[in-house]
Order: sequence, then C-alpha cells, then structure tokens
Amino acid sequence: MHVSRRALMLGLAAAPLAACSTDHELGAQIDEGGFGNPTAHNILVQTGQLPFVIDLAERFAAEVPDTVYFAFGSARLDGAAEAVLRRQADWIRQFPEVTFRVFGHTDLVGSEAYNRRLGLQRARTVVAFLVRNGVSRSRLEAVISEGETQPVIQTPDRERRNRRAVTVVSGFLQNHPMITNGQYAAVVHREYVESATAPRPTGYR
Repeated sequence: MHVSRRALMLGLAAAPLAACSTDHELGAQIDEGGFGNPTAHNILVQTGQLPFVIDLAERFAAEVPDTVYFAFGSARLDGAAEAVLRRQADWIRQFPEVTFRVFGHTDLVGSEAYNRRLGLQRARTVVAFLVRNGVSRSRLEAVISEGETQPVIQTPDRERRNRRAVTVVSGFLQNHPMITNGQYAAVVHREYVESATAPRPTGYR
C-alpha cells in the first residue's frame, strides 16, 4: 500500500491525533499513551533526523508487509502472520541503527477496555516474535495499543482487516556510533551505495 510522505510526516514518531477543533492549542490532542511521543517527534525535528526517518519508513513500507492480522478475539499468530514477521525481522536486522514501534488494533466488537487490552496483547505478540527472530528488544521502542479506535473498515461487526498489528519505523538508535556522528543519510542509502559499488559479474561488458 502506498503511503504519502505527508502521511508519514504526520504519523511517524507521534501518536495518532484525535479529532480536534480550532478551540484547542496545536498538539493538544496528541495522545501521549505514556510513551512521550510528542517529545520524540520534536527531537526528530530539532535534530534534523525526521526526513531520513521518513525515507526509511517509505522503504520499509514498500519492501516489506508492515501489517499482520489476527483471528477474532485472539492474539495468536497464524502461519501467514509469522511469514510476514520473518520478512520484517530480516529487513530490520539490515538496519541496526533504526528503531521501530508496533501498534496493536482490534475490530469494534466488545468493550473499549477489552479491545485496548487485546490490542496491547497483539502488539506484544509481534514484538516477542521479532525478538525471537534476531531483533534486539532495545530497538522496539514501544508497544502501543490503539484498541478499536482506528478501524480500517468502519463496521460494528467482526472484520479481520481491523484485527491487526502494524510495525513502523520510528527513529534512530541514539547511542549507535553512526547516529552519534550524524550519518543518517549513510544509513538510509547503505544498500544503494553497496549495490552500486559491488563487483561486476563475470562476463560483464
């Protein structure tokens, strides 16, 4: 699914915005969720990291499925979800300087409190699987539940496309030497540079 740069800028490293009116101060509706998302977003902006994070987020979304789906009332991964998460883990391991977040979602069946808990269980399940497949837990910044608040399909009935967990690029690992030296572009373009300088195959003219 294509994601615009504007959408990524609005969504990266910040919790989703609730519906707001002109009566509120700008940013007042950001749901902190206990994870300091507005602060994280401000740091990305102030340190010049945000454009590079957006580039990586676009690559991740283009090269790897970012979403897995769940059975009704379940936080267990099926074979299809595990296959997607193995691909995610493979991609994530190629970029040890990059951090990620996992957002858990539900459909609208059941109470809001139940769905918030279920969304969190789904996000935790994804994180646990990624860790078992070689991703450092320190690079998975936060496990966030959106519960039933962000359905893909607006329906009060059971809907598989709403029962999901989404993995997103969220920033850079601040204690990594390349990031300490401000080499964000080198991280983003590493594979492009290596492919351009790779030895030519035998017989190439």
